[in-house]
Amino acid sequence: MSPNTQGYLTRAAATAVALAAQTALAGCSTSLPPPAPRPTTLSDAVEPQAVLRAMTTVADWQLANPTAHKPYEWHGAPFWAGLYELAVRSNSRQKYVDAIRRNGESIQWQPGPQRFLADDHAVTQSYFLIYRVEHDARMIEPALARFGEMLQAPFAESLEFSDDKTMREWVWCDALFMSPPALALATSTTGDRRYVDLMDRLWWKTTDYLYDKQERLFYRDSRFFDQRERNGQKVFWSRGNGWVLAGLARVLQYLPPDYAGRRRFVALFQEMAQRIAELQGPDGYWRASLLDPDSRPIPETSGTGFFTYALAWGVNEGLLGREYEPAIRRGWSALVRAVQPSGKLGYVQRVGDQPGDTGPEQTEIYGTGAFLLAGSELLRLAAR
Repeated sequence: MSPNTQGYLTRAAATAVALAAQTALAGCSTSLPPPAPRPTTLSDAVEPQAVLRAMTTVADWQLANPTAHKPYEWHGAPFWAGLYELAVRSNSRQKYVDAIRRNGESIQWQPGPQRFLADDHAVTQSYFLIYRVEHDARMIEPALARFGEMLQAPFAESLEFSDDKTMREWVWCDALFMSPPALALATSTTGDRRYVDLMDRLWWKTTDYLYDKQERLFYRDSRFFDQRERNGQKVFWSRGNGWVLAGLARVLQYLPPDYAGRRRFVALFQEMAQRIAELQGPDGYWRASLLDPDSRPIPETSGTGFFTYALAWGVNEGLLGREYEPAIRRGWSALVRAVQPSGKLGYVQRVGDQPGDTGPEQTEIYGTGAFLLAGSELLRLAAR
């Protein structure tokens, strides 16, 4: 997401909690969390009808309450990708396919206007996906043209953070959800491996710079290297790491099975997934501050949605063991509890908001998208 609108705090907050008294997947907290959101009329049962009903309820609310963000902006990218996953599983398939198509047609299937800004590539994921259904080359030609320009660029700058550099390099961790899956989809669609070769090079450039191997988490950007939470721990945000883990799952989903660098992506996915599962709260949520959940105790559903999606995808693909299922089920239950009777998903940290300000009325379209992506993998899990 664009660093100009991200709204991460630069103030240090608090700590990693002791996990010795809990199982690795039981989560962490040094004090009791605030009361979790009250259950809605939806069921959190991991069975097909219940999951599909929850996905449909949330998707229909979002379609009836359009976001104010522009059609090409990164905020909507997870929603359109998640809506595609609902479409291929729903009895109302054409309704959702039409909605994805209308969004693309409204901007003539263009990426965002900034050539190398990762945020402006994110929406093209839905273009490649809808192309699989409708086989209209107009849907992907602008994205392929943009990626063709990227193939000619050097991407040779250092990754110390600055606003202007976000237009040219992946200097913030959220970028790993925005551009890499789109490049992987370009290769999956065309067979041209130059796109994933570029993605591979840029992914590891950013990862080598922002990934903390000791904590197995990503810094948001270089400004956070020397910052500390109030308890002295390093600063790692839930949603930023949610973007990364979900981006990893989506890259692996579309990466050629025989790609030479695939094992390296799998290893990072497994290593990070284990750490993320350890940090889940007992009520199923991941708080905004991963290493100090008590400092920002209000539930947050966008990070929770991305983590639940990625962990469930990993289990479904056999990359993670069944021991992750309790964390996945807790995460899904937490997400369903945050859905209001109207279908609005609450407790989403908005762009520009401080994590502690997140509340039941706050929502964003990317939170809805994370919910739908998680639901799509819960449907697969239910069928196992």
